[in-house]
Amino acid sequence: MIDSVWPYVALLLLAAGLVPALERRFGWRLFSVLPPIVLTYLLVTALAVSGVWRSGDDIAAAQRTLTSQLLPALLFLLMIGCDLRAILKLGPRVLAVFACALASIQIAIVLVYLLFRQALPAEGWMMLSALSATWSGGSANLVAVKESVGLPDNLLPSVLLADALCYSVWVVALFSAARLAPAFDRWTRADTRDVLVEAELPAKGGATAGDVLLWLGAALVVGNVSMALAARLPANGLLTSTAWTVLVATVFGLVLARTRSAHSPVPAPLASAMLALLVAVLASQSNFEGLATAPLFVAAGFCVLLLHIAILALLARLFRFDLYLCGIASLAQIGGVATAPVLAATYSRALVPAAVLLATLGLVIGTAVGLSIAGLLSTLSPYGT
Repeated sequence: MIDSVWPYVALLLLAAGLVPALERRFGWRLFSVLPPIVLTYLLVTALAVSGVWRSGDDIAAAQRTLTSQLLPALLFLLMIGCDLRAILKLGPRVLAVFACALASIQIAIVLVYLLFRQALPAEGWMMLSALSATWSGGSANLVAVKESVGLPDNLLPSVLLADALCYSVWVVALFSAARLAPAFDRWTRADTRDVLVEAELPAKGGATAGDVLLWLGAALVVGNVSMALAARLPANGLLTSTAWTVLVATVFGLVLARTRSAHSPVPAPLASAMLALLVAVLASQSNFEGLATAPLFVAAGFCVLLLHIAILALLARLFRFDLYLCGIASLAQIGGVATAPVLAATYSRALVPAAVLLATLGLVIGTAVGLSIAGLLSTLSPYGT
């Protein structure tokens, strides 16, 4: 049994790297249903409950330190690749579709909470707030909201499972929906002009060891500066010190994204590695007790998805949106930058840059959206906050 910090950290690093490595090497069908981030969480949770390490004072302190240091550094690195100027160039029609998709998801979450709030645990509003964050942006936004609102670690697996299963079903449905586009567009009387967007190519070239260390150090410095500034800001309700920290780190990243540093090839893979490690750290504090809520929460997740589809379809008819843009805007939020461009390519290659930029926009606003929904749902909770 591991009872000291460094062997514990070494095992987490191995676990965090194992699943992504297996996905790249073998590409098993399992990864199309359960993303690597979910499998990493379940793997480390299994190691935790099997007693591979003992959660003594030293390991508990290491878990708190790793979480507090990695989260703002991760968000800072993720924002480096976000070009807000390019997003604004998408034009009002594309941004309006994105806004409608976003609104339909959040409205659906509120309605489903009202339907399920008596059946869900007292922390159900936290669970749906975390789902709101990841269905606006991505896993990093989920973790940020989870830490900000204090979602218990043992309930996180249910959120991740609902996210993964609903996402998998929705991806299949959207890829299969292309043949329905003509009928849908006739029903909505859609404007089907191509959306042509010039997008910068991703940064290329190798990164030296010095580049990696420089960016790692910069991210950790920004994280600590964000924590210091957050401590001086007023904590009120859901705007806790952690919430302020992630928001300040996000702003730092968006500012740096306007400089030449944004063209570096280092931040993106470094952020992916940090996210995998952070999820492993959170999983190492968890257990399988919270999975008792999984069937109910998965059902709630599918209800959110169905309501999102219905509301977005009505908005599409109202504003004359076409199926392709609706599908891309929806998947840009629920699936993120990894899948939205692939879907766009199957519809029309002209839509690929738009899909990338919409997914990026979701990443920027996901934490703020999740915290806003948390503020609303907490007032609707029959258990209070």
